[in-house]
Amino acid sequence: MSEKVVLKHDDLGRTLRRIAHEIVEKNPDAGDLALVGIHTRGAFLARRLHAFLTELTGTELPIGDLDISFYRDDVGAKAPSEQPVVHASHIDFDLTDRTVILVDDVLFTGRTVRAAIEALFDYGRPRRVQLAVLCDRGHRELPFRPDYVGKNLPTAREERVNVRLEEIDGADEVTISEPSPVEVTP
Repeated sequence: MSEKVVLKHDDLGRTLRRIAHEIVEKNPDAGDLALVGIHTRGAFLARRLHAFLTELTGTELPIGDLDISFYRDDVGAKAPSEQPVVHASHIDFDLTDRTVILVDDVLFTGRTVRAAIEALFDYGRPRRVQLAVLCDRGHRELPFRPDYVGKNLPTAREERVNVRLEEIDGADEVTISEPSPVEVTP
């Protein structure tokens, strides 16, 4: 399977810093902001954004992470081996009257975002929810549009966007994989 690298380590850092600047520009009152990352890679990206936002605003923003496993619309439709790994959610602050920046790695069909918003509202009622994604690859099935995008990646539906992060994968990069050719047996 061939992979094309679209973001390298330094590119990823610059991209997250730019997103942090955009968040500050769009939300001048940093005291009302909170970050919530979607497990798994969105949670790590949220931590990195949190560091940039703290540096830019001088404010320690509340940060949390969210597991959406039980909110997905396909949770019962998958084979047992494909069922998601369940993580604990950590939102230890009041969401009321806050602007919550929901952070994820890749925006594709929009189903993860739908599940995340549903899960988020179980913790309270934020004033606003904004969406920050590292990569937007298109192919939306639900009407969601990110407020902050690191990189737009026009892809074929069969291709796969791979986000690798130092904390989990030992390297920072984003690649696009071509689909594997189907083997024909005689």
